[in-house]
Amino acid sequence: MLTLRDLMSHDPVTLEPEMTLREALGELTTAGVSGAPVVTTGNRLVGVLSASDILGFQESSPPVPSHRPEQEEWEEWGPADELEADLSEPPSAYFRAMWDASSADLAERMAEPESPEGDLLSEHTVGEVMTRRAVVLSPDANAADAARLMVGKGIHRIIVTEDDLLVGIVSSLDFVRAVAEGKL
Repeated sequence: MLTLRDLMSHDPVTLEPEMTLREALGELTTAGVSGAPVVTTGNRLVGVLSASDILGFQESSPPVPSHRPEQEEWEEWGPADELEADLSEPPSAYFRAMWDASSADLAERMAEPESPEGDLLSEHTVGEVMTRRAVVLSPDANAADAARLMVGKGIHRIIVTEDDLLVGIVSSLDFVRAVAEGKL
């Protein structure tokens, strides 16, 4: 029986919860991986961060407009009890209507960290965005069962721990490699 111990990378890239998202993205890019376990002192697993987590965070964050047109004239507001709130749209819709630049493309916003919009990835940490409930198995888990679990959950990696300590990671690529080498 093939186990995760037979497939896993024994020294995976790891991230720390205090790292900025930009630093983490640099680590993932340099290592050529799309996700990594997040650990604290002593290799204690606290979560996992994937490129999908970063993209989801970036996409869900409302863009900051780069400029605001001059207001010709301010309307006078009546007493608070006379105001009717339109709760059908999120509050950010107000700003999207005011600034054309607010709909800047996600890839464009990520590529220009020095833009007037600021660098959202440098202002937030891995701990804010990571998935806290990582899928974790022991090194002796059956590889075929792990593969079925990955397919069922739609994930690309399983974190391998022993006594609550990170000992490795098994990714989709590890399974492809095992198939290519005739192990599966």
